[in-house]
Amino acid sequence: MSVEERSDHQAQAPKGSSLKSRAGLVLIGFLIVAGVLLFTEHRAHVLGLLVWLPLLACLLMHVFMHGGHGHHGTDSQQDNRRAS
Repeated sequence: MSVEERSDHQAQAPKGSSLKSRAGLVLIGFLIVAGVLLFTEHRAHVLGLLVWLPLLACLLMHVFMHGGHGHHGTDSQQDNRRAS
């Protein structure tokens, strides 16, 4: 095999894997089937946890959205300095 034949062969080879390839489609199908089976077998556990989602959402919003209030204690400390 000459150098030119090798470079042509390498140029035609696909770079990276694609989900549209046969292996990618098989993987997607397997993941869908596995997800459906896991959900049907563990439905009671999953639906039982859904009750706690509003509480979890409140806690997460409190933790991650507290930056908009400013620093804690700075407003009251500034008011005390002005009054003195």
